[in-house]
Amino acid sequence: MKLSEAENRAAREEAVRRVKEKLENTEKRLEDLRKGKTSLPERIVRHREKIMSVFIALAVGCALCIPFIRVNYDLTAYLPDDMTSKKAIDIMEKEFGYPGTARIMIENVTPYEAQLYKEMLENVDGVDMVSWIGSDVYMSGEFIDIAGQTDYYKDNCAVMDVTFTEGDTSELTNSALDEISAILGEKGHYGGPAVENKSLQETLNVQIAIITVIAIVLIFLILCATTDSWAEPFLFLIVMGVAIVINMGTNILRGEISFISNSVAAVLQLAISIDYSIFLLHTFMREKDKEPDKEKAMANAIRHAAVSVLSSGMTTFVGFMALFFMHFLIGQDLGFVLGKSIISSIVTVLLFMPALILRFDSLIERTQHRIIMPSFKRAAGAVFRLRYAVVIFIAVVFLPTYLMQNSNVNTYGNSALGASEGTVVYDDEQLIESKFGRSNLYLVMVPNGSPVTERELAAELKELSYVRSVTALSDILPRGVPEQIVPSSVTDLLRKENYTRMLVFTRTKSESELAFATSDEIQAIVKDHYADNAYVVGNTPSTQDLKVICDADYAMVNAFSLVGVALVVIVAFQSLLLAVVAIVPISAAICINLAIPYLQGRVFMFAAMVVVSCIQLGATVDYSILLINNYLDRREKMKPKKAALGALQASMLSILTSGTILTVAGYAIYFVVSVEAIKDIGHMLGRGAILSMSFVLLAVPGLMTMLDKQIMKEREIRNRLKEKADAKKRERKEKKQKDESRIARKRKEREKEDSLIVKRLEKIEYRIVVRKMKEAKKQEKLDRLQEQKKKKELELRETDETEGKEKEKVQEDADHEEK
Repeated sequence: MKLSEAENRAAREEAVRRVKEKLENTEKRLEDLRKGKTSLPERIVRHREKIMSVFIALAVGCALCIPFIRVNYDLTAYLPDDMTSKKAIDIMEKEFGYPGTARIMIENVTPYEAQLYKEMLENVDGVDMVSWIGSDVYMSGEFIDIAGQTDYYKDNCAVMDVTFTEGDTSELTNSALDEISAILGEKGHYGGPAVENKSLQETLNVQIAIITVIAIVLIFLILCATTDSWAEPFLFLIVMGVAIVINMGTNILRGEISFISNSVAAVLQLAISIDYSIFLLHTFMREKDKEPDKEKAMANAIRHAAVSVLSSGMTTFVGFMALFFMHFLIGQDLGFVLGKSIISSIVTVLLFMPALILRFDSLIERTQHRIIMPSFKRAAGAVFRLRYAVVIFIAVVFLPTYLMQNSNVNTYGNSALGASEGTVVYDDEQLIESKFGRSNLYLVMVPNGSPVTERELAAELKELSYVRSVTALSDILPRGVPEQIVPSSVTDLLRKENYTRMLVFTRTKSESELAFATSDEIQAIVKDHYADNAYVVGNTPSTQDLKVICDADYAMVNAFSLVGVALVVIVAFQSLLLAVVAIVPISAAICINLAIPYLQGRVFMFAAMVVVSCIQLGATVDYSILLINNYLDRREKMKPKKAALGALQASMLSILTSGTILTVAGYAIYFVVSVEAIKDIGHMLGRGAILSMSFVLLAVPGLMTMLDKQIMKEREIRNRLKEKADAKKRERKEKKQKDESRIARKRKEREKEDSLIVKRLEKIEYRIVVRKMKEAKKQEKLDRLQEQKKKKELELRETDETEGKEKEKVQEDADHEEK
């Protein structure tokens, strides 16, 4: 059956439409596959809204986790398990618990009033024992012999040693101290580890908040002066705020962090990592001038800034990771928190910040202003003239200051956490010590056995000139009185199933050469009486073990951090000589920074020295890297002096900005925090940032010009090797181009074949459509004929019925006539 011209035209159009639809679907599937192979920066930009939502949700979740993270104020908790003092503490906790201690002085009381107060304090929930004037368990409180008891009562003042059922940092101990304070009122004065820890917990949280606010305000002002848009500082602080919240919230993975990490992590993360956000935004601004499409410009910015961000972050991260090699386990805590802060900052800047920049780009452009900071041309010239003098100065002082820093006198234990001058706790402790002298507690644990041996040990310890008192069950029981008839409330304080403990109070500090000597003597006496399974527990024995491991830790951590950072710099420059140039000024700055306390005769905490050394090396070596990069860029077109001067001028603003931020963060910690250990970290960190800035700006130009021939020779060798590598790369590229041209030819041939295939497909589709149209037309005709046939059949049936009825009527009429 033939089709009309209009029907043929409609069939062709339908065939073309179907083929085109199939090809478009195929192309769409191929495009989806190609999208899956796009670069990571492009995917970050494309999915920025989803990424931003994930980071906001993560930040909110981490913020909710922060209150549930415990803060540990006890340095002995970070002793290695294989140390003798740690084993002793574990056994003590298992048998008796590891008690907190306090020293309480009551003013304007008679001996009998003091005895009443003692009994009241013993009934406070959380108090294990109150030691005052010695008496046996059968002596009535009405008979108090104060003769010769000047260690506990004089000038109408009584001093008591309180041990608690739980540790110094326990909530139960803190509530017991509150109740004791309510009982004694204005008559009470308090000292000792439990009191210091309570004061530490109460003040540090407030001081950390103050430090954070001060650091944010000062850093904001610095950024306003060094950027060209009023919106940029807000953007930087928002990004860093998200990174800090994520870092602090993810500490819940450990469940508990040290008070040192909790105190400094947020401020240091802000000061060290804010450079990463500056790198990305400024790179985006440069890319935007080249590429009008903002999304493409951002993808390019991520690609280029990632190199600077990752190289800068890696130097700091490696410095922090060196802390993991410390035997003193607080190094792992610091390394985990501070190292994670760098990772969270890098990830937040590279993933979260692009979405914010693209969203607020118009605001950044509308709020642009002239940079407030002046040109550093004159300053760079003045600094440049001092380059050789500073290099000579470093060469002269490096070895002496290195020896000085290793000769520092450090504190190691919890005594470094004592209250600072000006606090109520400090004043109370000074008042108690001025009247009654110092008090240091040793807990002697011996295996249950002979009461005679216990009595002999207690007696020998009492004879020591520096011992104030000894409390032992075998000593306070009258001779001949069986222990079984004594109430368990008395015996349980000093004897358990496996061990008996004695409380030995000495007239020494918890950490000093005299304290260490007395500790050694006490331990030797205990070993004389009990060769095995006897232990001496206390702040002094723990501090002795800390001293042993920490002195070895410092050298090891320094070596690991120096080698790690050096490797990162070598990889960045592909040069050993440039790595030396970058690290020598920073190492000299560290040595001088840590030698200053030695020259001042100051004693500071060992942990502060290790932390500052790692931070200063990892965070400030970037200054050298920046200056060296700028020198190498200019050296291709300029002579050494001009290249060094130009590099100095170009780098000075960035180095001063970054260094000033770190200095501000350090001194904010120093001036606000009252804990000596944390103050030392802030002070040395601020001073170290100033020294690193100064030495990089003053010494690196001199080293570069002095070693220019060697550097350029090394660079020529490196360039020759690079040329060979490039030649091989070009060969591979040419081969690839030939392959691509061959592929292009095949593609053209395939396109021709495809066009023929398309035409064939169109013909096939046309035939299919025509056949369907003919079949439809034929079916339509068949349906029409069948309908006509049905009508004729119906008419015939109606005619037959009519004729039948007529015949029946005729027959009826005939029958009627016959009748």
